[in-house]
Amino acid sequence: MTQFDLTPALAQDSKIAIYGTDAFEGMHKAGHLTAKALDEVTPLVRPGVTTEALDDFVFEFAMDHGATPAPLNYRGFPKSICTSLNHVVCHGIPGPRALKEGDIVNIDITLIFEGWHGDTSRMFAVGEISRRAERLIDVTYESLMLGVAAVHAGTAIGDIGYAIQTYAEGERCSVVRDFCGHGLGRVFHDRPNILHYGEPGEGMRLAAGMLFTIEPMINLGKSHVKILTDGWTAVTRDRSLSAQFEHTVGVTEKGCEIFTISPGGLHRPHFSSS
Repeated sequence: MTQFDLTPALAQDSKIAIYGTDAFEGMHKAGHLTAKALDEVTPLVRPGVTTEALDDFVFEFAMDHGATPAPLNYRGFPKSICTSLNHVVCHGIPGPRALKEGDIVNIDITLIFEGWHGDTSRMFAVGEISRRAERLIDVTYESLMLGVAAVHAGTAIGDIGYAIQTYAEGERCSVVRDFCGHGLGRVFHDRPNILHYGEPGEGMRLAAGMLFTIEPMINLGKSHVKILTDGWTAVTRDRSLSAQFEHTVGVTEKGCEIFTISPGGLHRPHFSSS
């Protein structure tokens, strides 16, 4: 779940937590469980199923596994997950709206397990989707993984954003700038903020032991968004399709550990039209 604080983290910020081996073990457990929840909800993503039913399923999954859905009642958010359909960029609130053939939907899940937060999201195709929707999903997934590949101790935050931005814009898509990735661990949202655009060498340098999400939101149209009257749902101003993928990672000396890999290998959806 994306945070709203866009204040860039300052270099040498002593407020940014550095975690050790025990924390990495805890984050692996929380991340694995959260990714499993996404795996388990996958068969429900089909025409006729409501987004509220998806929310109910994940809530029960969390209860059955001794976990807590972090978004539920967080700053007033009313549901356990975010379901963002078509031109919804992020923070879509589950409700009675039934999925329809051709929809694309991002499901964003954060579970607290043994005190640690696992945070991840994926795009799902509802039945057969358009080729442009397939392309957007592919570009967004590749943008995420290029951002992840840029992470290691000594990397500047701008290097992550630059990798994402240059690829996405090279594919004639736009990068949403109103939301960012965020630190997490024992708390849901922490520093550093991870922007999904930037310049090489810009911003603070990463250090081994930092924990954060990378979660680019990519639009087929322009990057501009607006918040609906519910105070949460962010949509594209031009109503173009939007997509997002998210992983939680921990910085190491030589790269990073991804805590939210799909146990079932379901990193991106199967396209019925493929």
